[in-house]
Order: sequence, then C-alpha cells, then structure tokens
Amino acid sequence: MALKHFNIRVYGILINTDNQVLLSDELIKGKEITKFPGGGLEFGEGAIDCVKREFIEETANEIEIIEHFYTTDFFQQSAFSPDHQIISIYYLVKPASLFKIKTTDKQFDFISKTKYSQLFRWKNLNEISENDFTLPIDKIAGKMLQEKFNR
Repeated sequence: MALKHFNIRVYGILINTDNQVLLSDELIKGKEITKFPGGGLEFGEGAIDCVKREFIEETANEIEIIEHFYTTDFFQQSAFSPDHQIISIYYLVKPASLFKIKTTDKQFDFISKTKYSQLFRWKNLNEISENDFTLPIDKIAGKMLQEKFNR
C-alpha cells in the first residue's frame, strides 16, 4: 500500500472597507484556479504563521488574524496528488497596515501564463457565492461567507 499524506492549506479571507473580498486567480499545474490567498503549511509552522507568511509572499502585505472561519470537516482528496488528503483552514484577516496590491477586474487576466501565474481581484461581498471558487473546499468556504454576510 502506498504511503498516504496530509496536505494542510491555510487561507485568509480579506474584506476591504468597500465590502469586497480579495480573490486569487492562479495557474496551478496547467489549471486555472480561483481561491482565497494562501497556501501550504510548512513543517514546523503553525496555521496562523502560515497564512501570515503566505500573504507576505503572495501580496507583499502583512495581515492580522480577526478570527478562525472554517476548517475542513470531511474527506477531500487532492485534485493534484491522489495520495494526498487536503485539510484547509480559513481565517478572516485584516491588513496590518495600508494594504496595497495590484488587481484586475477580469478573471484569469494573466499577462503571460507561466507555471505559477497569479493575480488578484476584488469581488463584492454581497455577490460572493460558492460558484466563484474552483476547488470543493473553497466552494464550501465561499458558501459559508455568503451565508454569514448576505442575510
């Protein structure tokens, strides 16, 4: 039997003062993916340290944690590595200082498609839904976000 692995992903849900959510459009292993900013937990790192590091790496901005939002509560096989189980942790976050980032208005508006292309865009919180996301766990977090803020 092949060795099975856990892949822990940590994401930040950032809502700006205009009630818009920051989304990340990425090209991952040839697939166009829309998700929240964030990524993989590294060995020796806690979840909060991971999401803070990922925001610095991806957006060049520091964030602060507001609260835990959701952690995967079901089995999810990786879309990229069939011998990996994905566990995703989501936090509501806010900028630690003035948040500056280049964004686009169009999904997957890559200037050039490299191995790991990434761009950001804002989506109105009152328009967010599970359909804005590509992967199954992100769809659940998107639906939960819609339910929490669009009552």
